[in-house]
Amino acid sequence: MSVLLIATLLSVDAHAEYALRLYDFSNEDDVEAWYAINDGVMGGISSGRISRTDEGTVTFEGRVSLENNGGFASVRSTPRKTDLGAYDGLRLNVRGDGQRYKINLKTDGSFDGLLYRIAFDTQVGRWQTVEVPFGKFEPTYRGRVIDGAPALDLTNVTSLGLMISDKQAGPFALEVRWIDAFAGATKPRIRSTTTQPEHP
Repeated sequence: MSVLLIATLLSVDAHAEYALRLYDFSNEDDVEAWYAINDGVMGGISSGRISRTDEGTVTFEGRVSLENNGGFASVRSTPRKTDLGAYDGLRLNVRGDGQRYKINLKTDGSFDGLLYRIAFDTQVGRWQTVEVPFGKFEPTYRGRVIDGAPALDLTNVTSLGLMISDKQAGPFALEVRWIDAFAGATKPRIRSTTTQPEHP
């Protein structure tokens, strides 16, 4: 008798997903590891701060001013060496205000120097999970992309940062639940396979 066999298989990418939680903002210690750096370092008058909410998140908020050649607000984590060489990118759970923000990475302990940067857009009042691949980060110095800069050394990431700039003057607010490094597939795939009948 011919038999039709249908099997449903759970297929996971050859590189199964795994993640490293870098910052969980329900943890007070992770909140206190961040501090503000605004354009006052260059004579501007923008304001930005990070604060913990009652919901176990943090809010990066303030106001960007274009006066006095300013135009940015940012927060940064305190330096600590983290090896992210086994990971493909960063994943953030955020609720924004419709403006564009940037994620910064540093690979040394200096206050100034190169930043490796990528931008992401937000939706007004909606939680979203943002994924940014490390391969898309650009080396910058004081807002300008630097040609010929060293490649991002993921084995020596010393700090992460969030920034708003690009002449987006006015108030801003970005709420963040957590930040992960991730590798591999973003989700498993369900695959159905059919074995055809065998004929004698």
